[in-house]
Amino acid sequence: MGIATTAPEHPGIAPSPANLCVLLSRASHGLATRTQAAVDELGLSARAYQVLAAAAEGEHTQTELARMIGLDKTTMVVTMDELEAAGLAERRPSARDRRARVISVTEAGERVLAQGEAIVQRVHEEVLDVLGEDERRLFLTALAKLVDERLNAPAQCQKPLRRPRSK
Repeated sequence: MGIATTAPEHPGIAPSPANLCVLLSRASHGLATRTQAAVDELGLSARAYQVLAAAAEGEHTQTELARMIGLDKTTMVVTMDELEAAGLAERRPSARDRRARVISVTEAGERVLAQGEAIVQRVHEEVLDVLGEDERRLFLTALAKLVDERLNAPAQCQKPLRRPRSK
């Protein structure tokens, strides 16, 4: 089984299958850009969609949602401002802690989220379609295990890495 990893911006240059960091980075970027292109029709950023989807899962504060999705505080504030301005989410006082504010999805947000879920599911299906059913199940199970057991939090380092900014 070959691994097609040629980058469009560097035709003919493919990372070694042994270079896990490059493969995961390119896979993440490729999926993120496909997702963004697909959710463009909703007038949302892929990041805003992720926040909306996570907020719909239960009562979470803005800080908790940022941690769940892997956003820094500033990016989370900007994203929440975007969602509030669009009428898709709102900050409400928490029932557990009056000092905290939880993110709540509005009725309009629920409608957009339902559309987004269908779109994102289609993108995932298209991406994973290259794998057979057994390969797909094994890949997703193994990836979830890696994230859960080894790659679930950034390592502390002297020069912290920054996430690449989308253009």
